[in-house]
Amino acid sequence: MSKSKIIAGIAAVSVIFYATTIYWSAEPANFSPTQVTEELTKNNADIAVGSYTTATLIKTLQTLDDKNGGYLSNSVLPPAILMDNMPSWEYGLLEQSRDLMLVLRRDLSRSQTQSTENKDLQRAHGSLNVEHTRLFPTNANSEYKKTVAELKVYLAKLSDSQSDAQFYARADNLAEWFKQVEKRLGSLSQRLSASVGQYRINTDLSGDLGAEQSTLSPQGATVKTAWLDIDNVFWEARGSSWALYHYLKAARLDFKGVLEKKNALASVDQIILELEASLQPVSSPMILNGAGFGMFANHSLVMANYLSRANAAVIDLRRLLEQG
Repeated sequence: MSKSKIIAGIAAVSVIFYATTIYWSAEPANFSPTQVTEELTKNNADIAVGSYTTATLIKTLQTLDDKNGGYLSNSVLPPAILMDNMPSWEYGLLEQSRDLMLVLRRDLSRSQTQSTENKDLQRAHGSLNVEHTRLFPTNANSEYKKTVAELKVYLAKLSDSQSDAQFYARADNLAEWFKQVEKRLGSLSQRLSASVGQYRINTDLSGDLGAEQSTLSPQGATVKTAWLDIDNVFWEARGSSWALYHYLKAARLDFKGVLEKKNALASVDQIILELEASLQPVSSPMILNGAGFGMFANHSLVMANYLSRANAAVIDLRRLLEQG
């Protein structure tokens, strides 16, 4: 085989790999929690409380398989093994889903602290916590499919009066989930903001004169995300926002009575709008890391702004729910 043919072959394979990478990196379209719930409950006229949240969790996890390229985080074949943006997006989605799954198992499905856990959710939670890059002895994707299967069983039981499966749409339960959400958004906002490097004062023990920690920490430190990790953090935040956007739209339906009583529907709508804004298409071929007030954009700081605003609204709403 001539040298020119070898070069042409390598060039052709490179173009195919590049085109495949672009196609697989496309974020999935948004979906309607109402439509998905109607489909999964077979258009049941009397949709049980909790069905919207559960059905949306199912659909969100199914998206890992249904999107372009399928699940990529544990792939060992090219070009997937060379990609990091979409695997980071998948991880962000999974972390947000794990937070909801934890609250669903621990709080939303239990009437009180002394009540027993739902076995279907217990198994679903265990499968969902498998490491996202796991390939052997069972791959992560197979475990997540088990989670979906168990959630479908739970969803069917919610509409069955003979079943003991329950979903308690109470203000305190919603507040518990918001505690997880604000920690997740707060962490992502800090990591996104660190794209340009910041000196941060240590506030770990602020507000409590008697507070202690196991080892001493410096009074402040410069925090900066590694250059090669900036785009990964950005896409993780995008995946997390995409999942949370749908979960909040579903929770708005399941907790409508609670939110109306607290006059908080508008607050939820504002959080949803902030998350929707954070999911605007990225027109740049790469994630830019310009200075905060420099000539070039810093996509991480823009993303951090939306998530910080959403997080502040979540904190306010959680405090409102905790009030009598």
